[in-house]
Amino acid sequence: MFLPPSDWLAQAPLERLRLDWLDRAGIEAAVLRLDRIDPLISGNKWFKLVEHLKAADRAGAEGIISLGGAHSNHLHALAAAGKRLGFATVGLLRGHPQDTPTVTDLQAFGMQLHWLGYGGYRARHEPGFWQPWQAQYPTLHAVPEGGGGLAGARGCAALKEQVDVQLGALGWDGFDAWWLACGTGTTLAGLVLAEAGGRPVHGALAVPDDHGVAPQVDAIVREAGLESPLYALTDASRGGFAKVDPALLAFIERTEQACGVPLEPLYTGKALFALERSVEAGRFPAGTRLVFVHTGGLQGRRGFAVR
Repeated sequence: MFLPPSDWLAQAPLERLRLDWLDRAGIEAAVLRLDRIDPLISGNKWFKLVEHLKAADRAGAEGIISLGGAHSNHLHALAAAGKRLGFATVGLLRGHPQDTPTVTDLQAFGMQLHWLGYGGYRARHEPGFWQPWQAQYPTLHAVPEGGGGLAGARGCAALKEQVDVQLGALGWDGFDAWWLACGTGTTLAGLVLAEAGGRPVHGALAVPDDHGVAPQVDAIVREAGLESPLYALTDASRGGFAKVDPALLAFIERTEQACGVPLEPLYTGKALFALERSVEAGRFPAGTRLVFVHTGGLQGRRGFAVR
């Protein structure tokens, strides 16, 4: 059995986000705390996995094989889910063997690891990439990097429902737009599908533009049959994936002290920092209401100097 009871994970709380730069601009914001749904399988990762796990269950698979890096939130959540729910997991990792807190956890959770090097990992989108791995692990179901694709996006569409049922508690009768970090674009695509041309979804790119997030989002929404998707992407990478600088770390420390919401420097910290710059540049008019999706990933803090 791949799937737990439907009430296994808690409802992610929707909380007011009170920061001085929002107040100065006359903008209201709330944060969907996906980091609080589970101690290990937190953030958007479970939502991206759930439809893949259903497909694996239907196929009679014994486990999951997927890809990620040495700090991968996706592999961390997958390995933790496998240990807790009793299915096998295999991770194909970018680069060469590294000892990181994430890798230590993957091994403790029982995930079988294979390091592909950098060239081998770049080949993950090429035809035939999966063939030798499926031959080696014929009973495992392959899941794209980050739990991507249409299945991952459909799982993330449920985030809209989690927000909608909590708006009244904030005294809101609606809101104007979403803001969230983007790595593969899967969660953003899920919200675009859920909105179906309603509210715009703003993605803060935690990766460089050449990672192809926009084409991936467009491919997902086309496959789902949605026309004219309403989304926008903003560069938040600060020079590249996992690039961390003193200004970003200072912003994270300052923000955590101001509002008490924990952030990490790969995704949520970069996304909120990019939102601050966008607000101060006048991108949103006074009176705008925004929902910021906290995509979790706090386990990744351990590799960086975040207090």
